[in-house]
Amino acid sequence: MIIMNPSSGRAEARDYIEAAETALHSAGYQVTTRETAAEGDATAFCRLACREGYDLVVAVGGDGTLHETMNGLADQECRPKLAVVPMGTVNDFARALQIPLNPADAVRTLSSSRVQRVDMGRLNDRLFVNVVAAGSLAGSLSSVTSEDKTRLGFLAYLKEGIKELTGNHVHPLRITYDGETWEGSSPLFLAALTNSVGGFEKLAPGAAVDDGLLHCFIIKDLHLLNSVTVSISLLLGNLRNHKDVIYFTARQVSVSSADPVKTNVDGEEGPPLPITLSTIPRHIEVVVPEQ
Repeated sequence: MIIMNPSSGRAEARDYIEAAETALHSAGYQVTTRETAAEGDATAFCRLACREGYDLVVAVGGDGTLHETMNGLADQECRPKLAVVPMGTVNDFARALQIPLNPADAVRTLSSSRVQRVDMGRLNDRLFVNVVAAGSLAGSLSSVTSEDKTRLGFLAYLKEGIKELTGNHVHPLRITYDGETWEGSSPLFLAALTNSVGGFEKLAPGAAVDDGLLHCFIIKDLHLLNSVTVSISLLLGNLRNHKDVIYFTARQVSVSSADPVKTNVDGEEGPPLPITLSTIPRHIEVVVPEQ
């Protein structure tokens, strides 16, 4: 089953469906294509694929489409393999698995015989695929519209982020992880499953897609001048060593606040705090390039 979001990739997702169907037919698959029209469609289609015993689900879209599709695999007895044709703004999951970011190249990967087992994350009663962020900056990124993503790409996130940084808004956070507790004020908490977050492929350079761990960052101070040094640390893969960053790994994390605080999950708006995060090690099989 191909699950396609027609609004992804500057509304070009449909342009690749015929090639994807041809590649899958050549690999011996019978193919059904489903097109999303509303929130939750990708999850419903994926659950249908599980119930009907499909061998493979192909998500054609961005990280939001992939997030919905993967939630359809939650708690299913039959879980098809997953393949990805990235069409979104950032495509962190594809980056982490070295799936080509060019959709035409990714389509050619669909016939690969190589699969990799990948961890999933659980946030309360839903799954996530890549990253959970909490704090004022996370809330501002959730306000980026689909129109801005299509028109501006990654610059849409950058525009909203800079607006939030100039305000230097922080919230009191209480973070408990594997028997430890941190309390303080922060504009941003991140929990990542992979090395790539927001297009930064060196955010957590030690993270592996199957290590069973959440790689977590607490940003203690992010005023505008300091954000320059944070950005340099991001680019060099040294964020964990920055003086205003606390880094830890854990299998379970709880985050709460006395303030109303928003979250962002895989690039989309998530539930407000409090939240509980955990990992489901090696939960799904993903088709990856032969080499």
